[in-house]
Amino acid sequence: MPYRESYTGKINRKLATKQYVVEVASGRRKADLALKNATYVNVFCNCLSRGDIAVAGGLIAGMGNYSGETEIDMSGKLVLPGFVDAHIHLESSLVLPREFARAALPHGTTTIVTDPHEIANVMGTDGIEYMLQATEGLPIDVRIMLPSCVPATPLDESGASLDYRAIDSFYAHNRVEGLAEMMNYPGVVGADTQTLEKIVAAQAHHKKIDGHAPDLGGNALNAYIAAGVYSDHECTNLADALAKLERGQYIMIREGTAARNLDALLPLLTPQYYTYCMFCTDDKHPNDLLEKGHIDYIVRRAIRAGVDPIIAVKCASHHAARYFLLNNRGAVAPGFLADFVIIDNFDSFRILEVYKKGVRMFDGQSVADFPAPEVDPRLEEAARNTFRISRLTPEDFRETRPRGTLGIVPGEIVTTDAGYSDAIDIAADILKIAVVERHRNTRHIGVGYIRGYGLRSGAVATSIAHDSHNIIVVGTDETEMAAAANRVAEMGGGIVVRSQGQTRGEVPLEIAGIMSGRPLTDVNRDLEAAKEQAFLLGVPRDIDPFMTLSFMALPVIPSLRLTTRGVFDVNRQKYV
Repeated sequence: MPYRESYTGKINRKLATKQYVVEVASGRRKADLALKNATYVNVFCNCLSRGDIAVAGGLIAGMGNYSGETEIDMSGKLVLPGFVDAHIHLESSLVLPREFARAALPHGTTTIVTDPHEIANVMGTDGIEYMLQATEGLPIDVRIMLPSCVPATPLDESGASLDYRAIDSFYAHNRVEGLAEMMNYPGVVGADTQTLEKIVAAQAHHKKIDGHAPDLGGNALNAYIAAGVYSDHECTNLADALAKLERGQYIMIREGTAARNLDALLPLLTPQYYTYCMFCTDDKHPNDLLEKGHIDYIVRRAIRAGVDPIIAVKCASHHAARYFLLNNRGAVAPGFLADFVIIDNFDSFRILEVYKKGVRMFDGQSVADFPAPEVDPRLEEAARNTFRISRLTPEDFRETRPRGTLGIVPGEIVTTDAGYSDAIDIAADILKIAVVERHRNTRHIGVGYIRGYGLRSGAVATSIAHDSHNIIVVGTDETEMAAAANRVAEMGGGIVVRSQGQTRGEVPLEIAGIMSGRPLTDVNRDLEAAKEQAFLLGVPRDIDPFMTLSFMALPVIPSLRLTTRGVFDVNRQKYV
């Protein structure tokens, strides 16, 4: 039987560590590590403080005059608290959490708060358990918010349907922080019983409830917040953010791959408002992680836009830690975790080193090695066998009567209502789009049209189709659409670009149809090559061919979306 530490043993072990930390803090013993001559951001006095930083047992023992078994001179550098991403879907990186951690550590991220609703929509509670196991013991602390909307709305056909009873036992896990983004704001405002049950259950466990309510206002916003929703990350303009902040919500300023709201919300990063603001990415694709960075990218951009550097650093660390009651993170102070980001200066903001619990995980060149978490073999097998779908034919996509047309807005995930179409018209940029149910082999296929995608030949298909992750495919003819969708299913999930009867690019995503077990660099290479093929086939370079497509299936974002049942008008809450 595996060893299980007794309660008394745990107390004794923690007592010994505590005594050691106190001995070091008092100066009676040497620290494990002493960062000598450090200049560090003091989040409590909004200033730069100076002194040696002593580390013992993974904690900061004190600042002042210390010696250590290992001493590192910090002269000419700045020490910041480790960065916290307040809201992310780890699955959006398209790789397993270990690969994400390897990519994010060099950017100063030491804690993330993730919502595993992508994999939960495919695998249900097994998906939540998979992500808990796949993130255990990583050198980035991964905190979990339990998915609130599986499926996102009753209109979706996902791989599972989770009520509050299904997720309630997970609140006992020591890394579960609360209930993730409540996307079903119509259900909250309408006092829907099953929706409010989830909020009441989370509050019974004294947990946070995050929000997702773009442009909700007036009494409806009052009702949403009164129900117990404490934050929002969907603010795309200042008026929306202020309306929510004035009513007590915390604002997660999002700058990710799919949605970028920093520029619009920069006025919040002032002494009047910043106390209730934090940073998040929501979705972060491989190329963005490798080329731009993570939370450090947001901080760097904010500072260059004129934001006080200490305000930017606090929004990147201390505020998220405080909001989620992670009381030993987000500051350089006695008793806090020794999570440090070492930079050269605020102007260039070049990350030189990253420490996690006093251990240097990034030395400026490479990331220290660490083991992959073990996942139950049953869960591994289940994650690699999530497709239940019959082979598709061109006839499955043929439809003669008029269907609603989704209008793409470049750079945004919202759409416009582009009227009706009854046939593909490549010259007018009218293409056919379909969503194919793939979890239960229902043969449900929603068909519509889309304008603005630009494809002139072939088809593009992906099993990343938020949030139920059915297969979504767009094409210039039904034969190519069927072939592309079939190839996605054959791979066990992924992205496919086809033209003239040949596969031009593909990205296998064999884990739940949304992630790969390969290295991030390999996935990014295939992804960028597939994008290039989509661009060569006509997709405009100012849109992401795959991310844009993946959001066309999410029926909580205005105005038109496509589900397995057809084109849905989000504003009017009806099929068209």
